[in-house]
Amino acid sequence: MSEKTPVIVKVSGPLVVAENMRDAKMYEVVRVGAEKLVGEVIRLEDGNASIQVYEETAGVGPGEPVILTGKTLSVELGPGLLESIYDGIQRPLAVLEEESGHYMRRGIDAPGLDQTKKWDFVPVASKGDKISEGDTLGTVQETTLILHKVMVPVGIINATVEKIEAGHFNVTETIAVLKDELGKIHEVSMRQYWPIRNARKAKAKRIPDEPLKTGCRSIDMFFPLVKGGAACIPGPFGSGKTVTQQGLAKYCDAQVIIYIGCGERGNEMTEVLNEFPHLIDPNTKEPLMKRTVMIANTSNMPVAAREASVYTGITIAEYYRDMGYHVALMADSTSRWAEAMREMSGRLEEMPGEEGYPAYLGSKTAEFYERAGSVECLGSEGRLGSLTVIGAVSPPGGDLSEPVSQNTLRVTKTYWGLDAKLAYQRHFPAINWLKSYSLYIPNIEKYQKENVAADYWTVRETAMSLLQEESKLEEIVKLVGPDALSIREKLVLLVSKSIREDYLYQDAFSPSDAYIIPQKQYQMVKTIVSFYHEGMKLVDREEFDFTKVLELPVIEKIAKLKELPADDILAFENIRDEIAKNLATF
Repeated sequence: MSEKTPVIVKVSGPLVVAENMRDAKMYEVVRVGAEKLVGEVIRLEDGNASIQVYEETAGVGPGEPVILTGKTLSVELGPGLLESIYDGIQRPLAVLEEESGHYMRRGIDAPGLDQTKKWDFVPVASKGDKISEGDTLGTVQETTLILHKVMVPVGIINATVEKIEAGHFNVTETIAVLKDELGKIHEVSMRQYWPIRNARKAKAKRIPDEPLKTGCRSIDMFFPLVKGGAACIPGPFGSGKTVTQQGLAKYCDAQVIIYIGCGERGNEMTEVLNEFPHLIDPNTKEPLMKRTVMIANTSNMPVAAREASVYTGITIAEYYRDMGYHVALMADSTSRWAEAMREMSGRLEEMPGEEGYPAYLGSKTAEFYERAGSVECLGSEGRLGSLTVIGAVSPPGGDLSEPVSQNTLRVTKTYWGLDAKLAYQRHFPAINWLKSYSLYIPNIEKYQKENVAADYWTVRETAMSLLQEESKLEEIVKLVGPDALSIREKLVLLVSKSIREDYLYQDAFSPSDAYIIPQKQYQMVKTIVSFYHEGMKLVDREEFDFTKVLELPVIEKIAKLKELPADDILAFENIRDEIAKNLATF
């Protein structure tokens, strides 16, 4: 049977069944049909193989051949990844367009890395050195922002450098010759492959203790994320998931950004592809693309490729993490990834779980997010790297009880819940401060006290408690009107309104307001909270007329806090002094 040629016996959308496949292995890449479409074996049974095809299968029929490649679905890793735009299985879109025009031809293939471009390789290791997996052989200046470290491939232990030389090489040429302890010779190039479904190795995972600075005030101050953490952004249609993720990709202080557009609308992805090459990184003042890899897998592309796109992206992210960089991955949206799994599961006639999703949805989701983390990298150099994963979830109708949202919330420790009501009020980012949370606060408590302010968390807790009390008072106002409130309650409403409108609202299109450093965020909140503390000194006075407080000129200055320079601490202190003097006159 194994001598017979593998042929197709059934085609069902992206699922192809082939017989005479006894030599095939699970997750092996195969070429399907006369046009040699890219596919992957996902089930083996009695010599038959179920294959998910990453291209359109229209016109493919029974009797056509299937070619085994003997390789698993892997990504090509090496210099040249940054500034690239790939599809879900790491085919560079620019190269595909050159070869087939605006409409992608089926069966077309292209290597993930440019095989002809020469890179200036600078050795770090020397002849005779003892090295092992993860050790740096040399470096390549991949972009002006990122120094690419060419590392010893995983699996080579206690090797001796037999030969290594500096010069201009492409990714396929040998840059070093290693001899391991068994006497085996390894010719190492700048290119290596890694199967996308396997997490890359690290020495150990660390407890993350440094915040990811995003420049978004509501995130950094109230619901922070750590470098090496995992966060989810669920929200209904139109609540700003994609815009929020794009903002994080633009402004967060990660050194490398991997942006995955998984099943998103073509016009949204086109906007990203057109906009990113022209954006300037606020941290380095260099073009943002110099530290970015983009994976575009839009809703009109073959559904099976969505399933591969998130794994392709996270494997590339782990590769840069292993060099000792802080990497942030944005997946927009994981709901489309889950829907691709549901479609393939249905075609495989597996027993459906909740809402038709496969029973393994929870384990697959956990497996993906658990690849995030702060790690001690392989190698003897003591490198530390981190991979932060931020996944958008698109629950139908904003229903967070649906399986994808619930499974994501179970494995992520930061939840930025987007609210359609806030979005309709034009309050952006539309993160609901009453529903969102972060479980990473204990991790960064010490960091913020030492690097921002000793009373950082006291100020934050006061602001959060005011927002929570405001939501209760709003119910009372609806029933009996504002005149029935006490002076203290009126003060709470006034200060909470200032927190919402003057602090939480942030204009993503304003160069001065889109990105705010943590020190300025703290000064803004402290100034608003100081108004509450000074006002509380007066609430017990019977003759106190609260209407006059609303007329104070300092309230307008509080509304313009965002316009003050970030490094002008004295300006914030002057406004706090003015608040104290104004309220002391009553």
